[in-house]
Amino acid sequence: MITKLAWKNIWFKPLNTVLSVVLLTASVAIISLLILLQEQFEKQFSSNIDGVDVVLGAQGSPLQLILSSVYQVDAPTGNISYDDAKAWMKHPFVKSAIPLAFGDNYRGFKIVGTTPEYLEKFGAKVHSGKIFEKNLDVVVGSEIAKKLNIKVGDKFFGSHGDAAEGEVHEDFEYVVTGIASETGKVVDNLILCTIQSVWLMHDHEHSEAEENPAHGEEGHVHFEGDDHEHRDHDHEHHDHKEEPAAVSESGKEITAVLIKFKSKMGFVTWPRLVAQNTKMQAASPAVEINRLFSLFGIGLEALQYLAYGIMLISGISIFIALYNTLKERKYEFALLRVSGASRLQLLGLVLFESILLCVTGFILGTVVGRIALFLISSTTDEQYKMTFNPFAFVWEKEGILFIVTIFVGILAALIPAIKAYRLNISKTLANA
Repeated sequence: MITKLAWKNIWFKPLNTVLSVVLLTASVAIISLLILLQEQFEKQFSSNIDGVDVVLGAQGSPLQLILSSVYQVDAPTGNISYDDAKAWMKHPFVKSAIPLAFGDNYRGFKIVGTTPEYLEKFGAKVHSGKIFEKNLDVVVGSEIAKKLNIKVGDKFFGSHGDAAEGEVHEDFEYVVTGIASETGKVVDNLILCTIQSVWLMHDHEHSEAEENPAHGEEGHVHFEGDDHEHRDHDHEHHDHKEEPAAVSESGKEITAVLIKFKSKMGFVTWPRLVAQNTKMQAASPAVEINRLFSLFGIGLEALQYLAYGIMLISGISIFIALYNTLKERKYEFALLRVSGASRLQLLGLVLFESILLCVTGFILGTVVGRIALFLISSTTDEQYKMTFNPFAFVWEKEGILFIVTIFVGILAALIPAIKAYRLNISKTLANA
């Protein structure tokens, strides 16, 4: 009875109600979106640096080196000599060292030259097929296999660089030997092969450039329609070309090395030793990501303040709506008292109306926030291969948000509810 009456009273003045709900929905949507973004963003970034103490790479921005080598979301700072890197990879402080070499892509997904230990670092296994062993054998990440419908035994041609529109290397055909298990980490969106496979491509590019200087800076000529023509070969099986000869390591370059130390002494000494004795740098993922989180957190905090400000305005709107209608509804309250309603029931009715508005706004805001996260996830997945789960719940923080929303509703209805409680029946009916 009270619920039905409260619902009808809420819509007595629909414009006031809609304004209050819209403001409350907007504030809850912003806050819930920020909660989910921050939680999942930090979780994804933290999980990907597990087992990596420092990244050895070319000099430049340490954050850029971490983002490109660990998260695959930025351009590398440059290449380093593999011979120089090997000397540091065998350092007594080093427990494990995973070299990385970047070069090509397939439909925008990076092809990374590395060792089988890279899969182990992310806790991934070869779900079907087997690990890459020979040059041009690849293991495909679970997300790529799902999106492009790739299966073991499929063959494809890589494109030069990071852009999907790069020149297609039609002389070298990759063979899918395995599909990696799903991890929820960056490895799900990578194609992994031997480092020699990357060197093979680069040696071919350099030899082409020397034979035909007219190809330009990169040693390539790109003919219109080449990309489309060769991408039609995605899942067709061709006669596999003769296996490429082994590539010499002498004078070769790699992009970075993921280092894990045996003890904490490595953290203390390595960055200084590397900087003083080489043209490389040793960047700490933990330090750089904490710095990124602090910058990211400032923006989130400012948006949260804005959202809570909108929620406060929503509370004021609810208060004004209830207070203005109280004068028009005092005869209704008087009749309810005559019909047997107690003072506490009138107080509860007004409070319940406000809480009902807040619960409606909270539910709508939670839904809108998740829709916004879904749209953001679609964009980040396309550009950075990073996804967010709109169906996740952060119970503690969202529970606090719900309590705050209800508190705003109670606070907004407190004065109108007290006035309804103190209503003088006889005086009100006498003036009717």
